[in-house]
Amino acid sequence: MRQKKASSSPLDIEKSRLLLASFIFLVLFLALSFKTAWISLFYPLPPSVALETSLTPDEGSSTGTPTLHIPHVQRAPITDRNGQTLAVSLPVVSLYAHPDELIEIHHVVNQLKKILPNIDIKKTIYHLEHNKKFAYIARNLTPKEEIQVNNLGIPGLYFENSEKRHYPLGHVAAHVVGGVDIDEHGISGIEKYFDDRLSSDRTPLNLSIDVRVQEIVRSTLIDAVNNFNAQGGCAIVMDIHTGEIIALVSAPDFDGNQLNKASMDARFNRAVTGAYEPGSTLKLQTAAMALQSGKIHLWDRFSTSPIHIGRFKISDLSTDHFAPYLSFPEVLAYSSNLGAAHIALDIGEVKQEEWFKKIGFLDRVPIELPEAARPLYPAASQWKTTTVLTIGFGHGIAEPPLSILRGVATLANGGLLVTPTLIPAKNRINPAKPIRIMSETTSQQLRKILRLDITHGTGRKAEALGYYPGGKTGTAEKIDAHGHYMKHTNITAFAGVFPMNNPKYAVYVMLDAPKGNASTYGFQTAGWIAAPIFSKIVLRVAPMLGIYPNFADAEQIEESLSMPMQPAIPAGVRALGPDYDPGELRLEMESLKKSHHF
Repeated sequence: MRQKKASSSPLDIEKSRLLLASFIFLVLFLALSFKTAWISLFYPLPPSVALETSLTPDEGSSTGTPTLHIPHVQRAPITDRNGQTLAVSLPVVSLYAHPDELIEIHHVVNQLKKILPNIDIKKTIYHLEHNKKFAYIARNLTPKEEIQVNNLGIPGLYFENSEKRHYPLGHVAAHVVGGVDIDEHGISGIEKYFDDRLSSDRTPLNLSIDVRVQEIVRSTLIDAVNNFNAQGGCAIVMDIHTGEIIALVSAPDFDGNQLNKASMDARFNRAVTGAYEPGSTLKLQTAAMALQSGKIHLWDRFSTSPIHIGRFKISDLSTDHFAPYLSFPEVLAYSSNLGAAHIALDIGEVKQEEWFKKIGFLDRVPIELPEAARPLYPAASQWKTTTVLTIGFGHGIAEPPLSILRGVATLANGGLLVTPTLIPAKNRINPAKPIRIMSETTSQQLRKILRLDITHGTGRKAEALGYYPGGKTGTAEKIDAHGHYMKHTNITAFAGVFPMNNPKYAVYVMLDAPKGNASTYGFQTAGWIAAPIFSKIVLRVAPMLGIYPNFADAEQIEESLSMPMQPAIPAGVRALGPDYDPGELRLEMESLKKSHHF
């Protein structure tokens, strides 16, 4: 009789199931733990993951080299008016550590030094030993460096995705664009002025700057600075109708990618931060307020005799041999300080100060650059006769070059004060409307005077054949740190507009403390130094701006811009001159008061 097998009890079956489930759970737990450890060790996450980077091998690659999927950057690019990139943020990786997770700090740092040669071993070790929770080791790793560090497999090292600002054109437009700090916050230039906009909207910020023009203006200016051994200089090109800045250069400048290595002098923006006595370029404003007042006319004559008020004396250069009286156009063309002083005196301090307020010379120059400076001028209580005289020919007041250019643009564009801007007209929101401060008739007269300075005056070397420019030279002795004039050390400038028959662009050129050379016969005045720079710039940039030389109509154009050096006095009109000048009487009274200490 066959014996039957004992059947499994329900308890045995339940035990078998529990053992099987436990085994499966253990296998899954071990697999998950291994996977977690693997990811933590080789693919650590940064403390704040705002961007995603994948280091997965590229499919189909026999080498299995990791492919970096570039994350989005936060800060918007900056471009010129034609879309040329001036500033862009690139995704980068920073290496940091949780020092308390590092097993052997000295060994770790020595291993990293082989991959990251720029790290300082002593400083890095000190940093890691004194910051137990978090410490940066290196920023801006290349993709190759990131992979090599990752392959070390050192626990406690982590990568952080970030971004780095890059300036593809280096020095070009450096003072305009400015720079950012290590955390991508603007610290100068457009980067600072539009910091909120750039960090909140990824749409490119389009500027009015034309890189083609900017590069030409920069190279021309730097050549001049080197040629005349000047301390520096600046040059600006502006649309006189819209106020758009097409080029703005300050020299010396710096590479935007190495802002932290730039000297203070290189970072100083002479075009908007520097305030300089304008010299004779300011005589144009004396002429403008005089003609606009209706008190002075083109046919009036003005004394060139030295002015004495107590111990105060004004005279023209000893090399100037002017007639005792000059006509209004002659005063401007020959750049007589005495003639300009007499014109200003006939207008008076009240009207002079009012004009300077209207033209914007008593306010900070309006431009989208945080470095824009305020002018330096006398207090209202000090705006007396001697101040009127000296300001009349460009001394006793200091203005940023952009302010001077803005003023010259107003004289040539029909009498409208425009607001300088680095944003194209089409992109501006609620732009400031031009303000009329003089009549079209006065503007037309001043255009002819501007042209006269180049054809018959001190600005002959500013001529650009076929473009009919107009402008004014300006030479002023430089002032030292103690407020004293420096003999034989000048600020030389030229402010002009082209073409005068249909004015479109204003150009300002300035050199700081240039030295004369053989090409100038040792002279270091604006007519010899700044005027030729203006000419070179006009000849090179005009075609880029859509303006071409016109020789076919030269005779008609010159005739339309001509003005006699000595305009005839209309019949029945009593002109200012040797026998009649109210300003002369006022000057005599002022001199008498000074001599008697009234």
